[in-house]
Amino acid sequence: MRTPTSRRRQLSAVAVAATLGLTLAACGDSDDDESNGGGSGGGDTITLGYIPSWTDGLSTAYLLEHLLEEAGYTVEHEEISEAGVLYTALAEGDVDMFPSAWPEVTHASYMEQYGDRIEDIGAYYDNAVLTFAVPEYSEITSIAELPDYVDVLDGRIVGIEPGAGLTEATQESVIPTYGLDEAGFSLATSSTSTMLTELGNAIDSQEEIVVTLWRPFWANAEFPVRDLEDPEGALGEAEALHFLGREGFGGDFPEVAEWIAGIQLSDEEYGALEDLVVNQHPDDPAAGVAEWLEEHADVVGAPPAAS
Repeated sequence: MRTPTSRRRQLSAVAVAATLGLTLAACGDSDDDESNGGGSGGGDTITLGYIPSWTDGLSTAYLLEHLLEEAGYTVEHEEISEAGVLYTALAEGDVDMFPSAWPEVTHASYMEQYGDRIEDIGAYYDNAVLTFAVPEYSEITSIAELPDYVDVLDGRIVGIEPGAGLTEATQESVIPTYGLDEAGFSLATSSTSTMLTELGNAIDSQEEIVVTLWRPFWANAEFPVRDLEDPEGALGEAEALHFLGREGFGGDFPEVAEWIAGIQLSDEEYGALEDLVVNQHPDDPAAGVAEWLEEHADVVGAPPAAS
């Protein structure tokens, strides 16, 4: 279970959308600490900002929480609904860390905008990819074939959040590269949970559907799906998942940053973590992390004790 010192807060995209590109007001009970940007409020408090429906960030946030709180730190959760809001909050120092970012390809545009105010603490996983996927029973094998199936698919590509890097890649690269707009396709954006609901309903009815997905992500194992070939490489190359910090994080927490930079997870180790957090303990992510650590504590080690 989570310790009494940890707290969860939520930063709404609607509430702060007007502040994109400007300074976000510090949320909750954070202090106005000019020396560290206000994210942690000083001392030994570390605020983790992430989008909970993106379960790589959810899983790593609870992993860091467990280990940091055992070492005496206070960990706060800032649940955010849009990638742009999250990067703004990180750049403005309203959160201390984004515990699972895709800065090399998927979030490259956000890094171009905010990267000079963000610290790259380190990469923990090195084979993340964006995908288009269909049910295993589908006869579609390649994104290039989609125009031939525009009618059976009702001209819909089922996507996720409008501000996601995957959405940007789909709209700006995949659709024009393969002429999907000219063929009559449009991208339906909403949320990751809505996309998965549509995918599950289509599979239950044995209907055709094409969705935007990514790896690593638990849904690839939970649903009988397979990736479509991307012969033009429109979705980009494989990339690493990074821990990103606000400007000054490494100076404020040098030993913690050094420890975090040393975390490296294999496909098997990451897959086990996400499965336990998302599927085995959906109502108590901390319990999933605790179970994972019973077998993998040596993989991540332990942070230095808080002073």
